[in-house]
Amino acid sequence: MPTGTLLLIDDEARLRQLLARVLELEGYTVLQAPDASRGLELLQHHAREVLVVISDVKLPDGHGVDLMPRYRAKAPDCEIVLLTAFGTIPDGVRAMKQGAFDYLTKGDYEQQLVVVVERAAEKARLRHRVAELERRMSQRFSFESMIGTAPALRRAQDLARQVAPTDSTVLLEGPTGAGKELFAQALHEASERKAKPFVAVNCSAFPKDLLESELFGYKKGAFTGALADKKGLLEEATGGTLFLDEIGELELNVQAKFLRVLETRQFTKLGDTKPTSVNVRIVAATNRNLRQEAAAGHFRPDLYYRLSVFTINVPSLQERAQDVPILAEHFLQHFAAQLRKRLPGLEPECVELLTRYEWPGNVRELKNVLERAAILAPADQRLSAGYLPDEFHTLPASGSPDADPTDQSLRAVEARHIRQILHQVQGNKTEAARRLAIGLTTLYRKVQEYEL
Repeated sequence: MPTGTLLLIDDEARLRQLLARVLELEGYTVLQAPDASRGLELLQHHAREVLVVISDVKLPDGHGVDLMPRYRAKAPDCEIVLLTAFGTIPDGVRAMKQGAFDYLTKGDYEQQLVVVVERAAEKARLRHRVAELERRMSQRFSFESMIGTAPALRRAQDLARQVAPTDSTVLLEGPTGAGKELFAQALHEASERKAKPFVAVNCSAFPKDLLESELFGYKKGAFTGALADKKGLLEEATGGTLFLDEIGELELNVQAKFLRVLETRQFTKLGDTKPTSVNVRIVAATNRNLRQEAAAGHFRPDLYYRLSVFTINVPSLQERAQDVPILAEHFLQHFAAQLRKRLPGLEPECVELLTRYEWPGNVRELKNVLERAAILAPADQRLSAGYLPDEFHTLPASGSPDADPTDQSLRAVEARHIRQILHQVQGNKTEAARRLAIGLTTLYRKVQEYEL
């Protein structure tokens, strides 16, 4: 049985009550108003609930067609059905042009009304669902959704908020796993382009010979196997934002073609002779130092300067170590909800180990660690350190020289570096000594000295 709220506006009381009763028997809640003034007042208070406004055309204080913009202003997601005893073709045409779902004349609508209202209500329900999904997506990818209070994160957020409303190209720099794509999505959601596509491309995920055709598209017959025209990702993102992750992986010939896009908003597809124009904002990200890459000849300097109009440094998790406990709690509850188990929180020893760890994989690694721990941990118990991976149980004691990540003394930095290399080679001291360019005996001595 249909459900939902309708607003019925008609100055004929008996007819209004009869129609309301018919619609209530179909399962609807029907709000009633004798004139436009009262109808607009009800719509103001029930804007999120009303699916369909059913309005007589001739009301004591207005004409139904002229009132449509005011109905829409109060409840943008509702549908409008107009009723009239004296239908005219011009009024009907004007009503449909202004977005009325239907225009029914008395004498016919008694049989049609229920069917028309249900169709209108279904369309409004769909619009409400889409609006709710958009609202949730906007909240999920907003700057406010980013968890943390560290000064380095706040500085990056403040810069991003300032540039978001513009069309300026943005370059996000930072280590892998730090959340650069989340920043790119937040930039898109805070811009006037948010209703248009957000297209993300990981430049390192495509074979180098395919990336050009994926970005720019091609014409039928451009090469063997090109059996039809193909839109590139630049065209797919038109009106919105194109996010190029790991842009340092672009081949030099593709860099030259992309430079033209930044300069002219045009490019030529493979196999085409005419340029294609696009209206797209570019946000790029890299974990490399593109300035150094450009100086070394691995990246076009002119492209680097076009990309770095506005650069934002997305901090590593080590730079915002104070955020580790709240991020860990957030991820724990997120995965507990997915697993449908109750995990009340983290034990202090667990929080201490998580905070002292260096997180070479940044936020992505923290998320993975908490997902694993949530799977292993028993329900209704606080997460203990025993459910963390093995590398957390070989961390130095809190009084050792590399226990404090803010300690920048030579002794502490050396201890942290050796421990990180040992972690990367899974404890293989011969390989660690080779990478560190020191003798194996020296490594054993330093491991003992630093209690690694």
